[in-house]
Amino acid sequence: MPFKETETLELKKSTSELKEAIISISAMLNKHGRAEVIFGVSDDGAPVGQTIGKKTLREISSAISSHIEPKVYPKISEEAHEGNICVRVAVEGAHAPYYAYSRAYMRTADEDRPMGSSQLEAMILGKNREALRWDDKPCQDAKLGDIDHEKLRRFLNKAHLESSSTDVALRNLGLSPGGKLTNAAVLLFGRAPQKFMRNAQLRCAVFTNAYSIIDQKDYEGDLFLLIEEAQSYILKNIHIGERMEGLYRADVPEISQEAFREAIINAFCHRDYYNPQEVQVAIFPDRLEIRSPGRLYGDLTIASIRKGGVSARRNPLIARMLHRVHFIEKWGRGIPKILSIEPGTEFKEVGQQFITVFKRKNAAPEKIPGKLTESPKKVPGKSQEILDIIISDPAITRAEIAQKLGVPPDTIQSRLRKLIKDGLLKHVGPKKGGKWEVIQPPG
Repeated sequence: MPFKETETLELKKSTSELKEAIISISAMLNKHGRAEVIFGVSDDGAPVGQTIGKKTLREISSAISSHIEPKVYPKISEEAHEGNICVRVAVEGAHAPYYAYSRAYMRTADEDRPMGSSQLEAMILGKNREALRWDDKPCQDAKLGDIDHEKLRRFLNKAHLESSSTDVALRNLGLSPGGKLTNAAVLLFGRAPQKFMRNAQLRCAVFTNAYSIIDQKDYEGDLFLLIEEAQSYILKNIHIGERMEGLYRADVPEISQEAFREAIINAFCHRDYYNPQEVQVAIFPDRLEIRSPGRLYGDLTIASIRKGGVSARRNPLIARMLHRVHFIEKWGRGIPKILSIEPGTEFKEVGQQFITVFKRKNAAPEKIPGKLTESPKKVPGKSQEILDIIISDPAITRAEIAQKLGVPPDTIQSRLRKLIKDGLLKHVGPKKGGKWEVIQPPG
């Protein structure tokens, strides 16, 4: 019976293809954590045999050891197939990514494809996911006295849990392993969380257009407070209609309160707390934007979250606490719930932010001659992201743009100069305190 290549089996006619075999081993390890190569099998899967000298097996082992990083230790054996002697190499490894000849590959069907930088980054992040988690890490210098017992008591009552001393309650909730307060404990129940985490903040603003702010407020406090402040700010600054419910009139916001509240909770629950930026609420004449620091986590995509896709959670401890008090009904249902209420909702990733965009009812974007309410098209990738960020925040600094995009400030400076030279961007006002203007390209 002929052999057939799979995602974990590679066939080689002889050890003259040893380099290709080593690449296949690394690709299979990166995909499945195990790999097999059989030398002495033709392309059609028929065993043809492999010439084996005194050093053949040792040379195969040495080549694999020398050219795959991190090191792997193969099992190599001789096998007889249809009267022909072949060599089977079996390898297992749980330390991906593996590199062959200093490059990473991924197995797809029976092909070995070089891994792109984003794919490799996702694999490395996945490997270190537990180590990179923020919510269950100890909050340095935080003491039990930094926890507000009244906040904790209200939480316990709402979660239908027995009220007890602060230390016992936190330990039972998994928020103080070994008696050390976690970041989640301080963020949720701290007297002044911003004392330990400066991004325990909310920034809200109302824009008359993409460039002019008519109202801005910043808030500090625990996660529950920030969620309520974001909701209140939106309700104060969008249109509220009325409808009759029996004999009474009921307020009807132009954007469903249930939908944007879900987006606010998602923004605080799933954000990247290693990112120093705050959650932002931006209200424009035609839309509401809720901006959460950090792109989608793990292997989630906008397409998958629209379908309710669930993957690894960035802050599972915070999510569990919110679930206990019914802020989150079910993991993975937040986005479909929003779409079921507000079908026109859009989701996008700009720089290092995930943005939920709600369209305002019966509102049209304000036009400004020579300026854009949307960024110009046909601009190279990173430059396009820079323009999108500037449109959202015209007063942003070069350093802040660099931080959002995760690139060196010198790179941003170079791209800004190119955009200015191309007539797509200009800076008005003083160097410190001025604003950017995105210019409509001619034609």
